[in-house]
Amino acid sequence: MAGICVRFAPSPTGLLHVGNARIALVNWLFAKAAGGTFALRLDDTDVERSDPRFATAIERDLAWLGLAWDTRIRQSERLADYRAALERLKDAGRVYACFETADELEFKRKKALRAGRPPIYDRAALKLSAIEREALIAEGRRPHWRFKLDEGAITWDDAVRGPQRFEGGNLSDPVVVREDGAFLYMLPSVVDDVALGVSHVIRGEDHVVNTAVQIRMFEALGARAPAFAHLPLLMDAKGANLSKRLGSLSLESLRESGIEPMAVNSLLARLGTADAIAPVSSLATLVEGFELGRFGRASPRFDPDELSRLNARLLHAMTFAEAGPRLAALGLASADERFWRAVRSNLERFSEAKVWHDACFGDVPPPSAEMREFLRVAAGALPPEPWAEDTWGAWSRSVGAATGRKGAQLFRPLRLALTGREHGPEMKVLLPLIGRARAEKRLGAA
Repeated sequence: MAGICVRFAPSPTGLLHVGNARIALVNWLFAKAAGGTFALRLDDTDVERSDPRFATAIERDLAWLGLAWDTRIRQSERLADYRAALERLKDAGRVYACFETADELEFKRKKALRAGRPPIYDRAALKLSAIEREALIAEGRRPHWRFKLDEGAITWDDAVRGPQRFEGGNLSDPVVVREDGAFLYMLPSVVDDVALGVSHVIRGEDHVVNTAVQIRMFEALGARAPAFAHLPLLMDAKGANLSKRLGSLSLESLRESGIEPMAVNSLLARLGTADAIAPVSSLATLVEGFELGRFGRASPRFDPDELSRLNARLLHAMTFAEAGPRLAALGLASADERFWRAVRSNLERFSEAKVWHDACFGDVPPPSAEMREFLRVAAGALPPEPWAEDTWGAWSRSVGAATGRKGAQLFRPLRLALTGREHGPEMKVLLPLIGRARAEKRLGAA
């Protein structure tokens, strides 16, 4: 597809969570699969709620996922373009001044509902005379501005939802500029999409009505509307609204808990499709064969436990070439490839490698007094080095023969004394890493 451009447009009013990360990822994959461009647009026109710290966090989170943007714009730097578009629409009679207060609008809304009518704006402001408008301004009222929707059908073929149709007469003229002169979401979004050359708008299904309105705005500005795709919103594992749990599912929270970025990408790229969810080690693999048409209309469920399982599976398959620099960054000086192969299948988070590094090369709690005689016999049966994977089996059999122990009574105290833990990687791979000198010390013989 030629000239493909998509955008991800978060508001820097909070942290990115898995819901909007999914939208960012799908946009990015779509662009890369088509050889197009991915734009980051920071919707920061809400001065009161926007925070530069959140803008920085958004960029950090996208970089963590590997979603590099080709261009970035901030709406707060483009106000002159929005004002120019507003003046064009004023001149064309497509926006008009309104003077109702919030209380007056709420009264009208409730009155319409009581009468069984849709609570859309009644366009009373269009009936004001020039004298009436001047009187309202004289008493201190400042206007807000609405976009005047054409009546008639608004249609588009949604890439996820299929054919869509709205009647313009059933929609409320949206406010585009507040009383204080601040632009609301609708118009700046359209102006930016035109400026960026956005070809496809991929976003959540909560924007479907916005799309109908914005198609009319594109037309009013003499621009061609992009193609649209509206993805169903994520639900939690029980089918409830995910928004109630977004604090624990922010990308920052997931990163701090030890989740790998490709675990997040692997899950979010497949949720809502018929494709099997499996760990994928690179974004390039996800790009291959990506098709927007694979996403269905049903709301997919996001299960943190499934994410954790994917995370573990990624670590279990991670090569030492990938893990080595990260092990070094954790200060694990003795963590060579043999160590990594021994412990990776027991990890759920990468940081847990330090636990097993300490178990192999650090200090472990001393054995209990009641185990000392058994462990003395075990220490005496330790074979000379070099040790290999078959050393554990031969040694434990000899200890069992000497003490009469077998099964858990034999293996559990040996593991506990040697590693400080009752469970973990196979002892046949840990024992050669521990080595004879440390084994003797831990068994109480040194």
